[in-house]
Amino acid sequence: MALPELHTIDDLYGSPQRTGARISPDGTRIAFLAPWRNRLNVWVQDLEPGSEPRPVTSDETRSVLSYEWAEDPGLLLYLQDDDGDENWHLYRVDLDSPGSAAVDLTPFPGARVVGFEPSIGRPGRMTLLLNARTLAEFDTYELDVASGELTMVVKSPGPGKAMFQTGDGGWYSTELTAEGDLALARLDESGEERPLMVMDGADYPLGPFPLQTTPEGKGLWVGSNRGTDRTRLVHVDLATGEETEVDGHPTLDVDTRALVDPGLPAPLIRDRRGALLGVRYLGERQVVHAVDPHFAEVLSALEKLSDGDLAHVSSDSSGQRWVVSFTHDRDPGATWFHDHATGESRLLFRPFPHLDPDALAPMRPVTITARDGLELPSYLTLPVGVEPTALPMVLMVHGGPWMRDAWGFNPTVQLLANRGYAVLQVNFRGSTGYGKAHTQAAIGEFAGRMHDDLIDGVDWAVERGYADPDRVAVLGGSYGGYAALVGAAFTPDRFAAAVDIVGISDLANFLRTQPVFVRPGLVNNFHRYVGDPEVPEQEADMLARSPISRIDAIRAPLFVAHGANDPRVVRAESDNLVESLRSRGVEVEYLVFDDEGHGVVNPENQTALFGAVDRFLAQHLGGRAEHA
Repeated sequence: MALPELHTIDDLYGSPQRTGARISPDGTRIAFLAPWRNRLNVWVQDLEPGSEPRPVTSDETRSVLSYEWAEDPGLLLYLQDDDGDENWHLYRVDLDSPGSAAVDLTPFPGARVVGFEPSIGRPGRMTLLLNARTLAEFDTYELDVASGELTMVVKSPGPGKAMFQTGDGGWYSTELTAEGDLALARLDESGEERPLMVMDGADYPLGPFPLQTTPEGKGLWVGSNRGTDRTRLVHVDLATGEETEVDGHPTLDVDTRALVDPGLPAPLIRDRRGALLGVRYLGERQVVHAVDPHFAEVLSALEKLSDGDLAHVSSDSSGQRWVVSFTHDRDPGATWFHDHATGESRLLFRPFPHLDPDALAPMRPVTITARDGLELPSYLTLPVGVEPTALPMVLMVHGGPWMRDAWGFNPTVQLLANRGYAVLQVNFRGSTGYGKAHTQAAIGEFAGRMHDDLIDGVDWAVERGYADPDRVAVLGGSYGGYAALVGAAFTPDRFAAAVDIVGISDLANFLRTQPVFVRPGLVNNFHRYVGDPEVPEQEADMLARSPISRIDAIRAPLFVAHGANDPRVVRAESDNLVESLRSRGVEVEYLVFDDEGHGVVNPENQTALFGAVDRFLAQHLGGRAEHA
């Protein structure tokens, strides 16, 4: 037995040849993301076999990651920020004017578009939230997509509040109360708010999700766990506030990961008119419930195309022509065209055709029992071609922490497995998607039982013979970076090395430096789970749970990386940590990317970052590397 051929960093982190395909409303074309001058840009191609694609955006600075077809198939909309600052602007591309420049529809410095949806009953218009007037508040605007005319239709009632209008012309407000509850109210003819419904904010650390208006404008679809541990889909009547279950799963939550990462598939599968077709649930693997008879037939056909999980779905206006992609641990993003009227299906592309699925490592679901009896759904990936005994291992910790690891392709997991490491991903308490009790078990447990869960995962792997206890590293980004630092500072004897990417070193400073519009929303997550730094007793506890307070205990080699423009975890979180450690003679490798934010997007930066991580881990765990 032997490890497969060495994958290069470019093999795994280079740009996909194509990805993110969507079919046009008239069903004649697809758009997709592909490299143009070493940046992902939007391309368009006729669906007829043999047609030539052409780029329709030309961003040379930063990859485009999010776009949508407009209702008019001659127009495309996309989002772009500036070097990772997350101040998203909405741009329009006119496909009938090749070579014309993209138009910035929200040209307000420092402002960001939070979301945009078709205006109910108003063709050619989009409704969006934008903080152009004051950065702390998001006003509701209507955009005429063709002309670019942007009109404020209602001013924000204040921080933590938002307004939306339904198809019948009614106005509603959502408010995050001082106690953290989500209150829904209708505005009467005099403009006075009439309460409709209150949801307990403690049950939704990031707010209820999904939360979308139904196409007829008389209700909301809401991901609710009221009266149950599991999140299911309910319908809220906007006239009465009455809540009725639409769909649910007996053991799984609605898949809400897109709340944290909008690039992931949305939990509700809807047609172009906004009608509900299906609901996604996520356990070890995905389950899709079709709630529309026609889509049930389509779903049956689509699921025969791949042994992966159905990912992004788009259809033409008739609901007959579909373009879909699949999540898979070893064959990521395979994208298909399906014509339901004729039964024709064909593979359009694989984003990474150079990757051989047989040479990649399968991701296996496992369950680990924590020391207090809590079950921790986890994933174990073992290298291909070697005996899985006493391996060097990387404990890879997800971000959030209100997120979860899930089955599917991860380039870092595959890099590590290819280098000979076992990879363990633990959905520790605080992870979402396993019921609200699993999430709420993390309250007050930062650097406490949340970390114990990770150590229990390492012990599990050692006891079963997979991992060599003397060759275990911890790696993560964002909260995962904080967890890596906690591992190095709070349990320094357990890890041979640690990798922190855009991680938190000082919880109080992290919260004090959040963008102004984020702060009202902290009440249900960081303030509830960790504390409020403006309360002295809580600030002291936060410092005790911060790696910056245990600098003297860190002795394992440490790798740190940060984006200079990170708006969520400011660069000072890493600067202060690295400066303190180096002054004490601790080995720290530190990379700063001047054109990145909370994560690394541009291809040359990804290859630089993970090439450095590759060499660092090979040096300290003994695995192989591309350029050891």
